Amino acid sequence: MPQIKILPPHVRNKIAAGEVVERPASVVKELIENSIDAVSTDISVEVRYGGKRFIRVSDNGGGMDREDALLCFRRHATSKLSHEEDLFNIKTMGFRGEALSSIASVSKMKLITAPMGTSRGVLIELQGGEMSEIRDSPSAGTTIQVEDLFFNLPARKKFLKSNRTELLHIIDKVTEEALAHYEIGFTFTSDNYGTMHLPDASSFRERIMQIYGEEFLEGLTEAHAESEDIRIRFFISKTDNFRNTKTHQFIAINRRPIRDPSISHAVYGAYEGILPENKHPMFFLFIEMDPRRVDFNVHPTKREVRFEDKESVYRFIRNSIRDFIAHPPRPVSYESPSASVVSESLELSYQPSPSFLYLGESFVAISEKKGLTLIDQHAAHERVLYEKLLKGVDLASHALLFPRQVKLSHKEYMIILEHRSVLRDFGIEVDDFGHNTLVIRTLPDALKEADIRDMLSDIASCLLEGTTPLSNLRENIAAKMACHKSVRGKMTLTQEDLTKLLSELERCINPDRCPHGRPIRIFFSLEHLNKIFKRK
Repeated sequence: MPQIKILPPHVRNKIAAGEVVERPASVVKELIENSIDAVSTDISVEVRYGGKRFIRVSDNGGGMDREDALLCFRRHATSKLSHEEDLFNIKTMGFRGEALSSIASVSKMKLITAPMGTSRGVLIELQGGEMSEIRDSPSAGTTIQVEDLFFNLPARKKFLKSNRTELLHIIDKVTEEALAHYEIGFTFTSDNYGTMHLPDASSFRERIMQIYGEEFLEGLTEAHAESEDIRIRFFISKTDNFRNTKTHQFIAINRRPIRDPSISHAVYGAYEGILPENKHPMFFLFIEMDPRRVDFNVHPTKREVRFEDKESVYRFIRNSIRDFIAHPPRPVSYESPSASVVSESLELSYQPSPSFLYLGESFVAISEKKGLTLIDQHAAHERVLYEKLLKGVDLASHALLFPRQVKLSHKEYMIILEHRSVLRDFGIEVDDFGHNTLVIRTLPDALKEADIRDMLSDIASCLLEGTTPLSNLRENIAAKMACHKSVRGKMTLTQEDLTKLLSELERCINPDRCPHGRPIRIFFSLEHLNKIFKRK
């Protein structure tokens, strides 16, 4: 009696669904990419209950006739490949012919579509992959509706996260596809509430501004580079605009959002010697290359790629960004186009008072009778402000005469609105202005000059990490807020300001370490100095 059996089709479909459909966000991604391949100029995404109960993606693309509509749910049915060689020259978002079949096998699905130029469409309903209704239906473009995901796989359904968590994953996917395809308009609605509307843009730059706001874009610098068979347009952090977390890092190859550790490492390599410890650059890389040099057929989700020559791609990206950082374009005055650029002096910055001396841009040397103390003024101010924020000491909060509007990414905007009460404890009053924009009405005096947009973005990242218990969450938020307002490098303090900072530092619970654990001050005794110089 043979022990090996061929699995029936409905079981094979569910296994395939496990590869392609990991969660509701996977469904949204696959359907959006089908719409992109249909040459759509406008794509609408609607979800309810985090996409677990309802997903609908509509487009104004080419649509399908009745025959194609019936075929599209068959496994490996695709209009995008014909021959084996085509797998090595992929120019479309989808090509495996598994998405619709896999999604349909684990949901209740409805397809309404009509070929471009006619309203004579077809409606097809499926349940668990089996067609239950086929009828004529007037339509334009294509609409696919997915309900009760994993209704027939309770074990898989059980592993889905909360509605909020699944929704955040969906927002990430919509945002990524919108970044990669700026020429397409995107509308996103959650639980009958219109949450994101991005009209078609004229460039990657405009799309980044639509999503994150003009203030965010001002912290990036744009450039491009190309070789014989690879081109890259990149938007990267200016050298004074690094983040505390790995947020806002995006890579697209031939308009396909991907994750690739080697490319990310190349970007970090470009900032070598510039990037402070525990800081991260923001970057948006839009790479175009010969499709024959990159394989997207590594994984069903098409998030991973394999390069024909990984090392050359790595070097090209690292060197292109590094060269730009080292030699940024110089601003030219129309008043004096031939004016020479004078570099900053590297000499030590002396203060009128003999009691302290600036070393570089951030370190202060203070002479004492018993030795020498070196202080990192940024870390010192961070510790002082951090403890004030936690204790609520000397943090009088006042209404802003002119409330500030701050635009965030949609995910950050949602997170901040959900945690307004936490911000209120720190003296920050936030209202919803709509369209991913917040209105800041009150701020503690100590934070009035802070970069509010970046601070809120960092706080959102902290909230997304789900730090528990609440006391630890408050500490993490306070640390991020303190970092944004504390004295930066290149800021020279007066004798009076430095004396006040040192006095406040002495009153701190932990005056020797910043909130992130870095040392604030190091003391060299005369005895130790004598040993260093071998005088004893």
